[in-house]
Amino acid sequence: MEHKPMLEVSDLSAYYGHIQALKGVSIRVDEGEIVTVIGANGAGKSTLLNSIAGVIGKTKGRVAFQGKDILSFAPERIVSHGISLVPEGRQIFSELSVIDNLEMGGYLLLKKRRREEFKENIESAFHLFPVLKDRMDQIAGTLSGGEQQMLAISRALMTRPKLIMLDEPSMGLAPKVIRSIFDTLHTLNKQGMTILLVEQDAKIALSIASRGYVFQTGQVVIEEKASKLIDDPTVKEIYFGKKI
Repeated sequence: MEHKPMLEVSDLSAYYGHIQALKGVSIRVDEGEIVTVIGANGAGKSTLLNSIAGVIGKTKGRVAFQGKDILSFAPERIVSHGISLVPEGRQIFSELSVIDNLEMGGYLLLKKRRREEFKENIESAFHLFPVLKDRMDQIAGTLSGGEQQMLAISRALMTRPKLIMLDEPSMGLAPKVIRSIFDTLHTLNKQGMTILLVEQDAKIALSIASRGYVFQTGQVVIEEKASKLIDDPTVKEIYFGKKI
């Protein structure tokens, strides 16, 4: 069954001052897919997600979400259209409690007085990650790294996005915790969530993705099914320096 494109990035360039971080990047994410972007540090992977999320000011090209060009939209408007970002390093509000962090994630719902939906989303977060319910009143900065990542994902899910983007969700976590997080992402996808994943751990990213893009110096150099990328000797040798 063929799925409709949910996100279409076309000829996207992004700049930090005079430095060009993305050079005419084009990618596609279809409804219901998990698509992963892999590559070395500094390849432009995070810049791609931040450009889609509207947090990089100097961009050109086209970012179409469900057919509408959102490249010029403010971040809040992009969230309201159905895209959420789990940023690199989690960026939780470390001095606030777990429940306060979730309330910040559900800000748009509270602003629109959709309180019942907000409460349902809190319960969904606690169902997804029961440990967060146990830590509900705990200061977020005192959580373990894995619990903080669970909180960052839950916060991004508070608006029930159509597309969730995750930037290096495995960073700094123990292998057992990484597997748990990725199992949760796989579950969310089976429930209908579309996922765009940036990840340095190529093996685990490709294990749950349907397709992958390999980035190098701000450009897409390979686009392929994940099952083929994981066995590609060029990908193993050049982009990861080891067998994956």
